[in-house]
Amino acid sequence: MSIKLTIMDEMARVAREHGKILAPLDDDLALLDCGLDSLGIAVLVARLEDKLGLDPFTTAEEVQFPVTVGDFVKAYEHGAH
Repeated sequence: MSIKLTIMDEMARVAREHGKILAPLDDDLALLDCGLDSLGIAVLVARLEDKLGLDPFTTAEEVQFPVTVGDFVKAYEHGAH
């Protein structure tokens, strides 16, 4: 499974578990508008670290918080290389 699909699946899973309605996900959607709150995003990042073996927000020298879903995915894709 690609990194992007893994992220999308985990976002849907976290939303279900937290009783949130996930917005239709696309690269241009603002991360703050995806339907997950800050706790949901934190859970998502922790789960992705377990699944993908990386947390690009703690391993990068300069961390820039992603603004869109596409930025979030790119952070993981670039972190994997």
